[in-house]
Amino acid sequence: MLYLFISKNICAWVVDIKLENDMLLVKADVLPEVFEKVVEAKRLIAQKKAKSATEAAKMCGISRSAFYKYRDFVFAYKERAQGNVVNLSAVLEDKAGVLSDFISTLHSMKANILTINQGMPSGGVAQVTVSYREEKGSDVSAVLKKLLSIDGVITLEQVLGEV
Repeated sequence: MLYLFISKNICAWVVDIKLENDMLLVKADVLPEVFEKVVEAKRLIAQKKAKSATEAAKMCGISRSAFYKYRDFVFAYKERAQGNVVNLSAVLEDKAGVLSDFISTLHSMKANILTINQGMPSGGVAQVTVSYREEKGSDVSAVLKKLLSIDGVITLEQVLGEV
């Protein structure tokens, strides 16, 4: 079984599952054009620019059967090459602007925020959990240090990091 990872800069990463760890880097221009079109069709569906697989396939100029044949085996390289998911748990003071500053700081450090959950404030504090995807090569400890420096952040800990 082969998985093809196609990037915007026209490269593909082929992973042979049977061999577990063997990988090849292949220029996409030597592969059939259908692989890039399948990735584009999947992107159109995810972004709600196409209402169905049939519509997405038509918009990309491929048959519906070609889309279904490759959709589970072809992925944009960026989808698999993004940074780690970082989960944070924080206790914030219940005062205006603290959560906003927390989120703005994450944004300024190029964190792609995936989820934010805030509990009902009690006793002047609120429990907040945030999951974000860090940029490759970013320093989580620098992010934690900057978040802890925000006025109103009482405690902060990294709960889980996942590749």
